[in-house]
Amino acid sequence: MQFGIFSVGDVTPDPTNGRVPTEAERIKAMVAIALKAEEVGLDVFATGEHHNPPFVPSSPTTMLGFVAARTSRLLLSTATTLITTNDPVKIAEDYAMLQHLADGRVDLMMGRGNTGPVYPWFGQDIRNGIPLAINNYDLLRRLWREDVVDWQGKFRTPLQSFTSTPRPLDGIPPFVWHGSIRSPEIAEQAAYYGDGFFANHIFWPKEHTQRMVGLYRQRFEYYGHGSADRAIVGLGGQVFMRRNSQDAVTEFRPYFDNAPVYGHGPALEDFMRETPLTVGSPQQVIDRTLTFREYVGDYQRQLFLVDHAGLPLKTVLEQLDILGEQVVPVLREEFAARRPAHVPEAPTHASMRAERDAAAKAGAGAEAGATR
Repeated sequence: MQFGIFSVGDVTPDPTNGRVPTEAERIKAMVAIALKAEEVGLDVFATGEHHNPPFVPSSPTTMLGFVAARTSRLLLSTATTLITTNDPVKIAEDYAMLQHLADGRVDLMMGRGNTGPVYPWFGQDIRNGIPLAINNYDLLRRLWREDVVDWQGKFRTPLQSFTSTPRPLDGIPPFVWHGSIRSPEIAEQAAYYGDGFFANHIFWPKEHTQRMVGLYRQRFEYYGHGSADRAIVGLGGQVFMRRNSQDAVTEFRPYFDNAPVYGHGPALEDFMRETPLTVGSPQQVIDRTLTFREYVGDYQRQLFLVDHAGLPLKTVLEQLDILGEQVVPVLREEFAARRPAHVPEAPTHASMRAERDAAAKAGAGAEAGATR
């Protein structure tokens, strides 16, 4: 099972002292957080994509390419790649380039985003959000899998005899997760292609996540990709930890109360009760996270949000130390012990290449046997 962190890259005042980091400071903090994630033994760093204040990560491939050059093991991903407002041709080229630079340590999560005004900024209509996601992803898959593409759709000019460059590394496109908070159509899309489904799992009660993942698993099996429990599922999560649980609550409360999304809304205790947010001791985070499989089944990727709402970099790096030293090692052991042998791990470039090569070898052996 893969464990990691994702960042939305918000530039938010620290409510305890009013200090606002500069954009440069926030961008470099994200890099420091990614490097720390590898240092403490996490598997994945994922960055969001936003094109509006107070967020800074407008160019995920630039960020991830820089991180790739300074890491050797970390899997580089996105917390959202805007399939609706980015040109699929540019996505195909940008992430294939990143694949080569990172020696295959790349996957990405497709999403529609949660900022309505972004659509007209890029010449699109938010009312076409779902059709854009479906249409654009169809083209992206073909660009990665066909050397020459003839294509015509509703939302961009046709392509004639087009080849995107560079081609995917080793002829293997990056693995794709489809991320969603609330759209069953996206779960259906992920199931149709046999891709991964990532449930944000931060703002909603567990029953909502259970329904979304359940739909994806059911339709994954329906489309013939394997039994429902073999579907590839990822979850988000949100934690803040201190050795003493009450210290964690006291320290995190002002950040929660003033957070960009849920600030000035429900009380921290109510939000923790109604959503997967866990603020407390490392053991409380372990215990709460282990309950996720009770309502989504065995899953392959767990990403935590730890750097939002104005938390200073020093505090975030302390959170990563706790994750890497006290939390994730226990979660790895516990999840591995509970997962049935037939449930697959999350695909990586290496595993997809090995699977392809094994299939080719088996096919060659069968062909040779038929000619004897």
